[in-house]
Amino acid sequence: MTASAAPAAPGHWLVKTEPGCFSIDDLAAAPGQTTAWDGVRNFQARNFMRDAMRPGDPVLFYHSVTDPGIVGLAEVARAAYPDHTAQDPEGRHFDPRHSQERPLWYMVDIRLVERFAAPLPLALLRGVPALAGMELLRKGSRLSVQPVRPEEFQAILALARQR
Repeated sequence: MTASAAPAAPGHWLVKTEPGCFSIDDLAAAPGQTTAWDGVRNFQARNFMRDAMRPGDPVLFYHSVTDPGIVGLAEVARAAYPDHTAQDPEGRHFDPRHSQERPLWYMVDIRLVERFAAPLPLALLRGVPALAGMELLRKGSRLSVQPVRPEEFQAILALARQR
């Protein structure tokens, strides 16, 4: 008899969205405060969703472009499944390479856990030594789905609780 592998420790994640496209308010207004995180068209971000994100994993919700900052906390509500928006030829996320038989793109569902009392602006995050190596703060980083180290995640939650 072989020993069972220990369950993987939960991952910690950050998802970026433009608030004019989909904001934390939109997530709060969604049925069950849950939505499909669709339209990701970057292979590295896709691989994080498909191969590593698990239900229950915590997710930092980041508004990009206008007043960029972390605005809340969500969790993965459903593991990765094929992104149906890639099959809609009228949709902005259409990709003719994607099919039911051979899906190329995936999505997860996320559920709102909490809105932070105040956003954590990018400028504030840049000044926190514990976040110096964070992917979000790396020059040129554009990943819309990215891992967050547990110690970075805890530093961000501590900042959010202080505000």
